[in-house]
Amino acid sequence: MKKIRHRIETFLVNFGVWWLPKLSRGQVLILSKVVGMLAFAIDYRGRGAAIANLMVAFSSENITPDQARRIAIGSFQNFARTFLDLFWIAGHPKEELPQIAKLFWQDPKTPAMAKSRGALWVTPHYGNFEILNLIVGLQGFTQLTIAQDFKNEALTDIFARLRQKTGHEIIPQQGAMLRIFKQLKRSGHASLLADLTVKPGRAATVIECFGLKTCVPNLHTSLAFRLGLPLLPATALPLSDGTYRCHFLDPMEASDYPTINVMTQAVWDRFEPQIRQHPECWMWMYKHWRYLPGTENDPRYPTYANPNRQFREMLSVSQLTPQ
Repeated sequence: MKKIRHRIETFLVNFGVWWLPKLSRGQVLILSKVVGMLAFAIDYRGRGAAIANLMVAFSSENITPDQARRIAIGSFQNFARTFLDLFWIAGHPKEELPQIAKLFWQDPKTPAMAKSRGALWVTPHYGNFEILNLIVGLQGFTQLTIAQDFKNEALTDIFARLRQKTGHEIIPQQGAMLRIFKQLKRSGHASLLADLTVKPGRAATVIECFGLKTCVPNLHTSLAFRLGLPLLPATALPLSDGTYRCHFLDPMEASDYPTINVMTQAVWDRFEPQIRQHPECWMWMYKHWRYLPGTENDPRYPTYANPNRQFREMLSVSQLTPQ
């Protein structure tokens, strides 16, 4: 049964890669809305997590269940658009990418600086992070990018090929730290996601996210401190006409922050205002707040959150550390 399921998955994905480029931009946008709505209806776990997340994140703004539901549907539709566009772009020359992904640099000097020094490019699961990565590669910033393997190896190969269209190299999580370190030490480039929830430990930092504590990776800031390289936050905002506004914020230098933890929080603080402005563009169906700050249930947190001793210890240490 497993082999049969994998073959069906592989056929459907290959069919999408072949068929979607034949559609117009308008047809892709309509399809993404339909697929997103269907996913919202079918994925009861993701739907429940999204609504629970929205209710706690915007509790101070008295969000209603209907408002949370509408934003959650938009989030599913944005996620559908992200991957349908990845397939759509596969059938078009990479030189056409700037027609739908417009670049805006907050500091016009950033590209030249990044080319001379190397850089860490960081983004959350917001807007179209796949498009963002592709357009960066087209500018000559070929990167190492970590991607989680699918249980179906054929899908891993297909998605790697799509993501490497503009020159990037997709690498598995195992051994990624060493490879990225070597790449950056040669003034290279790497891209990382800043909003994953990870297990408490040395490679994680407790941050405040929408007024709640969560545990995120600090690989991006650790490397910035260790190598003295700039960290470049960026997002790709989807627009209603089918294009994207790829916004590259001012570079962040480790020398401007006292600790890795403080810089990790500062990185998130660059993104949260954008998410608040366009909440439907963030991946709300992900369990962003898995750990409770105490030992008892806390109504401020989603019901899926659980107590965790290591998380409480990390939180205690972070509260004692001077900021």
